[in-house]
Amino acid sequence: MNQRIKQLADQARALADQFQEQWKAGPSNEEFFQEKFAELIVQECASIVYKTDTDHSDCLASLLLHTFGVK
Repeated sequence: MNQRIKQLADQARALADQFQEQWKAGPSNEEFFQEKFAELIVQECASIVYKTDTDHSDCLASLLLHTFGVK
């Protein structure tokens, strides 16, 4: 697995574990992990797009976030 993806997975797992400790009701730990992992990947991609030196990079990054419903 790519090192950056592993880091994002570890970060998502930590968030899911923290969430599970705080909230007993709601989505399962695995569901929360999957959601956070996907959000982190989309945020990483948008960050890369935003950093590109093009006239429309901010619009493309915003579109990517919006498409996947990530803030």
